[in-house]
Amino acid sequence: MPETRTVGYPPDAEWLEPDGLGGFASGTVGGARTRRYHALLLAATTPPTGRVVLVNGIEAWLETSAGRFALSSQRYTPDVTYPDGASRVAAFRPEPWPAWTFRCEDGTEVAQEVVAVQGRPEVVLRWRRTGGDGPARLVVRPLLSGRDYHGLHHENPAFGWAPETAPGRVTWRPYPGLPAVTALANGEYRHDPAWYRDFLYAKEVERGLDAVEDLASPGELAFDLAARDAVLVLRAGEPEAGAVSPEILARGHLKAEAARRAAFASPLHRAADAYVVRRGEGRTVVAGYPWFTDWGRDTFITLRGLLTVPGGVELARDILLAWAGTESRGMLPNRFPDSGERPEYNSVDAALWYVVAAHDFLTAARRQGVRVGEAERGVLGRAIAAVIDGYRQGSRYGIRADADGLLAAGEPGLQLTWMDAKIGDWVITPRIGKPVEVQALWLNALAIGRGTGADCGHLYRRARAAFQARFWNPERGYLYDVVDADHVPGRNDPSFRPNQILAVGGLPFQLLDEPQASRVVDAVERELVTPMGLRSLARGEPGYRPRYEGGPAERDSAYHQGTAWPWLIGPFVEAWLRVRGDTDEARREAKARFLDPLRGHLDEAGIGHLAEIADAEPPHAPRGCPFQAWSVGELLRALSLVEPRAADATVAAAS
Repeated sequence: MPETRTVGYPPDAEWLEPDGLGGFASGTVGGARTRRYHALLLAATTPPTGRVVLVNGIEAWLETSAGRFALSSQRYTPDVTYPDGASRVAAFRPEPWPAWTFRCEDGTEVAQEVVAVQGRPEVVLRWRRTGGDGPARLVVRPLLSGRDYHGLHHENPAFGWAPETAPGRVTWRPYPGLPAVTALANGEYRHDPAWYRDFLYAKEVERGLDAVEDLASPGELAFDLAARDAVLVLRAGEPEAGAVSPEILARGHLKAEAARRAAFASPLHRAADAYVVRRGEGRTVVAGYPWFTDWGRDTFITLRGLLTVPGGVELARDILLAWAGTESRGMLPNRFPDSGERPEYNSVDAALWYVVAAHDFLTAARRQGVRVGEAERGVLGRAIAAVIDGYRQGSRYGIRADADGLLAAGEPGLQLTWMDAKIGDWVITPRIGKPVEVQALWLNALAIGRGTGADCGHLYRRARAAFQARFWNPERGYLYDVVDADHVPGRNDPSFRPNQILAVGGLPFQLLDEPQASRVVDAVERELVTPMGLRSLARGEPGYRPRYEGGPAERDSAYHQGTAWPWLIGPFVEAWLRVRGDTDEARREAKARFLDPLRGHLDEAGIGHLAEIADAEPPHAPRGCPFQAWSVGELLRALSLVEPRAADATVAAAS
């Protein structure tokens, strides 16, 4: 077992246990829930969407001959933490799953574990007495809601309290239309309905959102820890006929999960796997936990990093083949809504990232000796051709190849690039016209298309010549962010943003020649690089925001106005290496200067993961989604770029 660490995790650091379906358990090291999304049983009813919170948490305490000792903590309004279970946390271990050691004042020690079961909406909780003697009675009160995971729950007369009991099992049905909650336990259940009112979620307060919730506790489960370990398996759904005992069920789940997790090359590889979920009969990538589902752009960027993980080539094949069927007029969906509405196609670059990911998949398959059948190649080739043809002929939202071969896109009121924040009708960074990274993606797609037989060679040559002639800003020595802004010929946006780095690194084909490539990389390093990735806007530019904080409008207006993005470290490191000849010395320096500092943030917000964003200014506090797929994926990809060119480089990169 990994060494137990008793320091290094602040009480509000967050752990995550995904189930591979889009559901998950999550919480904090200290035990108090700080988000509406923290829960022990949060299930995806239509994987990976339709997420509902069923069991938010527990109250737990230990009764010994010396008295009663809380093993849980809750925060209530106005700002009261009770009980004091966090004060008894003597150790926390995140691997291979979250585990705590509680040390009570009488010397009794109790270990608690939380494990989500892969491929099932189930979570195993186990408690063991690891120190002390004499009587030890553990009491656990589940705290239930039954709500959409974005919402909050409040006391009401409709909650279904009535239990359905059987030996080793109790089932509750909070509300019609939601999954039942089944608790399988080797303890005794006592029905004792009670409302727990006015829980306060600190992270929601910080985000300027509603932050108070009421939860229902139908009763309590009591276990004799002096006689045996306590086991509680929480399941979303009906009890299974002829099920085995809770102990045998839990033992089987823990054994299977231990073996599955041990097969990953490193904790970072295992973290990357957390984002792989099931959609229908196939697989996809969740953009982040706790609030994102599978977004096209994020999926294809993340996939490139997942190609460095054992089994990543096969995973990429499954995902790319599944997404090929979603193409429409050359576009691929930006996201699938939670509630099952039609996919949203409001992205100019998602389809272009698909082409790049497909190219990288085929390259990786060839290098690793993974066979790709002709039928599969045909599906990918047709999807690539459909994207190119759809964009060349013209698609939604003004997306079209212009006379110069470059790709124009955008209409007022829409956000089509990855800089997509919007407040009401206000698009913060509209970037209408010809955005620089969209051209880099478009030119790469055309270059890739030539290799699949698409008739785009002439268009590629024309567009590349236009790119090199039109995007260089000679006065400032770097690239314009948008040319023909607002579709006005000759109107250029000189804002210094990181998007230009994709003309040098982050994509298969570099578009700039020396010395322009070096000048871009040097300028980006000087103005935008932070220990948490690249700033989205340089200091001194109009609208620059040093902090991402406040209510929704304040945060959204800072989202791409300086806020640092970890995922951009991948394109930057690749560009930095390219202009320095990609030597062993350059790789060592890039790792030490840019990647090791980022790895130092892996346990800062979401334990073992990287956050979505960070403040633009020191100390670069992590913000936004604490578990972000493309942050982890691009770190993995960048690590593979800086390691020695040996057969085991990928394994060594994340060890």
